[in-house]
Amino acid sequence: MYNNIISENRGVVQIITINREQKLNALNVELIQEIGQEVARLNIEESVRGIIITGKGEKAFAAGADISEFANFGEDEAKKMSAKGGKVFCQIEESTIPIIAAVNGYALGGGCELTMACHVRIASQNAIFGQPEVNLGLPPGYGGTQRLAQIVGRGRALDMLITAKSIDADTALHYGLVTQVVALDELLSTCINYVEKLTSKSPLAIAEVIKCTNALYENKDGLQFEIDSFAKSFQTTDFKEGTTAFLEKRKPNYS
Repeated sequence: MYNNIISENRGVVQIITINREQKLNALNVELIQEIGQEVARLNIEESVRGIIITGKGEKAFAAGADISEFANFGEDEAKKMSAKGGKVFCQIEESTIPIIAAVNGYALGGGCELTMACHVRIASQNAIFGQPEVNLGLPPGYGGTQRLAQIVGRGRALDMLITAKSIDADTALHYGLVTQVVALDELLSTCINYVEKLTSKSPLAIAEVIKCTNALYENKDGLQFEIDSFAKSFQTTDFKEGTTAFLEKRKPNYS
């Protein structure tokens, strides 16, 4: 179905694997669009409770963009590439199905930007994060300056961005860039278990939490957005099931 990714269903989880191991899973334009198409399909079908994005092999999640693809671009071509890729990354960020980045190895440049578009990042012990674009005479092009500052703070973000330095998994955990660091052979099972735990939570409420959190960064009145979301939730079957289960001292059964 796709040329650059593998999408595999495991019950409540869909695993999207970047399949360019011979190029350290470098991101090209077609690959990014394929991820966008698959995320869109899964959000329309609503058949899974979580999506995991990872890289093929043990060395790299995605070791940057495929530089050979754009080395000879002019300004107009570069702008189109950045806009198209950025749209997919925003689509990932706005997915109402939680997306977890299982970061196995290098996540540099566009690869790091892809992890930051995901809702949660869990890293293997050999993971390396960085935005080395200034070494190429460029800033990041897929939202790296914006999301890195949002996640780790302006000072740490600028330090990483202007020096092009990379950080290891433990430093990423300290910065708050990832939420958990595990052994490489435990990475995928940890991420699957994370999604499986979400099945006991309201999928509608999770979707609203994502929307409310994103509102903070979309020039919206986040507090008013949350008030409206909170109020609308009172009319859902998930609210009725959750409150009834609580009062009856049983586990809720969300469909």
